[in-house]
Amino acid sequence: MADSDQAEHTTAEVATDATTNEPRGELHRTLAAFTYRNFRVLWFGACTSSTGTWMQSLATNWLILALTGSSAFLGLDAFLQQLPIMLFTLIGGVLADRLDRRRTLLLSQYVQTATAATLALLVYFQYIHIWHILTLSFITGCAQAFGGPAYQSLIPSLVDKRDLTNAIALNSIQFNVARVLGPLLAGAVLALFASRGYNESDPTPMSTLFSLNAMSYLVVIYALASLHIRHIPPTTKQPMLDELRGGLRYVKSTPAIPALITLAFATTFLGMPILTLLPVYARDIYQEGVAEYSRLMAFSGAGAVTGSLIVAWLGRFKRMGVSTLMVQVAFGVFITLFAFNRVIYISYVLLFLTNVALLIVFASVTSLIQLIAPNEMRGRVMSIYLLAFRGGMPLGSLASGYLAAVFSAPAVLLVNGTLLVTVAVYFLIRSHGVREL
Repeated sequence: MADSDQAEHTTAEVATDATTNEPRGELHRTLAAFTYRNFRVLWFGACTSSTGTWMQSLATNWLILALTGSSAFLGLDAFLQQLPIMLFTLIGGVLADRLDRRRTLLLSQYVQTATAATLALLVYFQYIHIWHILTLSFITGCAQAFGGPAYQSLIPSLVDKRDLTNAIALNSIQFNVARVLGPLLAGAVLALFASRGYNESDPTPMSTLFSLNAMSYLVVIYALASLHIRHIPPTTKQPMLDELRGGLRYVKSTPAIPALITLAFATTFLGMPILTLLPVYARDIYQEGVAEYSRLMAFSGAGAVTGSLIVAWLGRFKRMGVSTLMVQVAFGVFITLFAFNRVIYISYVLLFLTNVALLIVFASVTSLIQLIAPNEMRGRVMSIYLLAFRGGMPLGSLASGYLAAVFSAPAVLLVNGTLLVTVAVYFLIRSHGVREL
């Protein structure tokens, strides 16, 4: 059970060896966080919702490309969905330290359910325009800006501290299992409609994908309502601006956190555009349709699941900082090779390896920051981290989408991969506290 001074308390039943020091088997070591009832409930709910989200992501990207024919709009949509995270995440972090984190998350899910349902109706009645998609993406981003810090701050309250790295890695797994299942299920749904005579211009298949996403949110809403936790308000409250400044001061004064945040920003700004540009690769490089795009997404998701499993198995280990930087170098190299390659089967392998590396870096950096931050500051610290990590996605997608339209997608990925290697080598040489973690 969590210490009594934590903001959220777990009252779930805990497996016996989750609170003892007995040696663990390899499988149990990898799945340690599943011995906590609250974590299991939230994991399965979040995985279901994430699967629906990835189904919608595939449908939205292909719909944007069909409506506009431009990779620039792909980048703009990703930018608008992530823009609220840059604008409001710091406020969301303060609220995560003040308010009941579960209720904040529930409100976030309600908003995202509504946006998915609205998109489904607009597509079904063939009233959809590009500005509808962009507006709903922005509203979804607003919900995530407040839900994200609450979710990240809630996870450490569900498990013991020694299993926190494992919990973060397993949480990454649910998101990336969804990256595999979502595109595959989307492809299966589209194939089912195609076998019944529907073509890509018919609104019913795409509308169905958006509807399934809306329904998937109901599962995570039920999971959040089922958690056995209680919220204890902080004993003292300062003005919101003072609390925000306190979080910024803590981050600035704590060794390694600014460097880890910089590393997170570089990872998403330079690395995530490979996913944004996958529809362009499917259509323009490989001369294929949405089915090929779904396969590319599935291979990237499979790699991410594998990377998360590796981190879950390793847990907290010595020289974690150096290992993370070395994997970052490999991440950049894989992106560079993907940019050069034109053989589809080799692209599958490179996408798999790229996402193995991406998730090892992501889970490791997130774990290190979670372990450093105290509970009473965790919402604000994680909001600053999420601002960098999630903020890098829209900026990178917007820049890479525009540059891909001007030059080419392979040229953009070549530059991004080279810069990723450069950033990792810089921290390997100068450290700034990362090598010592």
